[in-house]
Formats: sequence, structure tokens, C-alpha cells
Amino acid sequence: MSIFQPPPAPESGLARYRVLSPKAGVHVSPIQLGGMSIGDKWQGFMGSMNKEDSFKLLDAYFDNGGNFIDTANIYQDGSSEAFIGEWAEERGIRDDSLCHQGIHTLQCWQNPPLTGCLQKILFVGNNAKSLHISVKESLKNLRTDYIDLLYLHWWDWDTTIEELQSSGSIRHTSWVVSMANQYARDHGLTPFVVYQGAWNVMDRSFERDIIPMARAQGMALAPWNVLAAGKLRTDAEEERRAASGENGRGRRELATERAGEKMSEALEKVAKEVGAKHINSVAIAYLMQKTPFVFPILGGRKIEHLLQNLEGLEITLSDEQTKYLESIVPFDLGFPANLIGDGTTYANLLTSSGNLDKHPDVQPIRPAAKNT
Repeated sequence: MSIFQPPPAPESGLARYRVLSPKAGVHVSPIQLGGMSIGDKWQGFMGSMNKEDSFKLLDAYFDNGGNFIDTANIYQDGSSEAFIGEWAEERGIRDDSLCHQGIHTLQCWQNPPLTGCLQKILFVGNNAKSLHISVKESLKNLRTDYIDLLYLHWWDWDTTIEELQSSGSIRHTSWVVSMANQYARDHGLTPFVVYQGAWNVMDRSFERDIIPMARAQGMALAPWNVLAAGKLRTDAEEERRAASGENGRGRRELATERAGEKMSEALEKVAKEVGAKHINSVAIAYLMQKTPFVFPILGGRKIEHLLQNLEGLEITLSDEQTKYLESIVPFDLGFPANLIGDGTTYANLLTSSGNLDKHPDVQPIRPAAKNT
């Protein structure tokens, strides 16, 4: 028997790894574990988790094959990084996973500020001083001597491209990313390889400039707010939450609430067609099958929700189902895409002049269809 036999098929889709991006050769899980809920300092803000429950969630993700964890120095006032670092050290798995994805922003936003943050202005922005402080603090919290991916969390409009171009991933506007990547190529530096931003089946503004930019720049996409901040729920789920005393869709702006209800109904319809148990799975699959190199960030506190979301790796959406979902909430790509297209097909300015055969773009990875 050859010593190069492949391992048996994994039980979880998290253990089917894929290359991060055309410009980053590391192989990671297709879904990232979001670390914003991990930690115990934001109980009065957006909820928190004690150390024991945080470790259980991290164990569930890792034991199912997950190796891609998203955190930030600001999350849970630093306790997210601290818990993740302690957990990885205890398990001895620092080098077994891309567990410490540092996303750096201001770390002294609290009032009163943390100890050592009396001059809060020096701890914020994209400048070299702020970046140095952030990295130093995160390395300590994460109990490590390197960071796998370093995000520049948001664009401050003051720092120059020359000063900031020393990282590997980004959350800025598309033109800033393009300028920074060109500067990196011209000066022998590493271009940005990942773009992170808000994207879901209800809010598709990400698709205007970010997706074409990522395709052209060879970048991966790491969307957050994938499940539309809890707006995607079936009526049965809403009734169950109301009966248990949990928050349902709550009181939101009326148009947003109605859009959430309509989209939830559409997702439920498609879920039945593809044999999915959960509508969130369809919402996840929509993003992952829209364009290549998409790695959704999914947080939460319950292991059962984490495992439910993995169903999104098992279903395949047809082109017709994708178009149906996109028809529920009106979306206009705007100019110039409504004139020249988004590059995936030829615009009529070209097709009216001749018969053209277009080379296919790189396609997203799709699982074997479960449609019945």
C-alpha cells in the first residue's frame, strides 16, 4: 500500500480545507469561527461568554476540523484574544491552526479607558504607532510570537498608503485596497490577500465594487453579518423564541422587518427544495457559491448553532435558486456596472459588435448536489 494514501473522508465540512486566496497558499477551513462573542467583558453591550463556555465552543470548532478563527484586540475588551490564546496554549495547537487572526483597531475606546490608555488618540487609527501598540498587545494576549493574518480594521482617511502598507489583509474601501496593492507590488512588499466586510443575502452592496476588486486583485473575501443580524428566521423559529422568552425579530424599522420576513420565507422555500433543515444554511451557501474564495465569519455562543451552520457546506444552489433569492430584496448595482456589467459576462457594447466566446472565470467550490 502506498504511504501517500489520502485520509478518510471527514465527518465535518470544516475539515475539507481550501487555499485561502490566489495570493495566499495556506489551506484553511471554509467557515471561520467569529471571536466577537468569546470573552467575558461585554455582558452589558452585546453579551459575553465565561471562559469555560468559550473553551467548549472553541473545542467544538477545532474538534470538527476548524482551523480559522477571527478575533480582534477590541473584542470583549481584549478577553476574546486572551481566552483564545490561553485555550490554544493549553491544547498545544498554536501551529496546528490559523487560530489567531489579529484584526487591529482602537483598543482604548472604553470610558474610563484601560490602564495605560490615558492618551487614547495614540491607540487608534492606521498609523505606525497605533499598529505597533496593537500588535504588541495582541501577541501578549494570544500567547504567541506571530500573527497569521493582520487586518487593518477600518480606514482613518489620514494615514498614507506608504505608511500603512505593511500588513496582509484589510477592510478599507476598494480604491484604497487597489492603491495599497499597487504600491506593494511596486516596492517589493506583500499585497493584501483578504478583504473583510458586511455581506448577506439581504444586503448585497458588497457586490458592487468589492467582489470585482477582489477578483481582479486575487483576494479572498471574509464576510461578516452573514445571517443579517438575526433577521433570517422562520415563523416557527420566531414562535419558539417568543414562547421561550428569547428575543425574536424585535421592533425594527418596518420596511426592514418586512424584508426580513419575505427573505426568510424565500430561504425556507429553497431549503425545502435542496433538503436543508435550516434556512441559515441556504443564506451561507448563497455567499459561498456567489464567487470564489469566500470564507464566512460565523459567531454565536451555542455549539448547536455552530454545528447547524455547517449544513451550509453540504448544499448546492442552482442558478435559478440564486436568482430567486436575489429577486426578494431589490438591489441595484448602480453605475458603472449597470452600463458595462461586472465583468462576468460581456456587456452589450461588445456583443452588439460581434459573436464572442468568453473564457470562464474561476468558479466557487460547490458540494455534490443534494437536490431531490
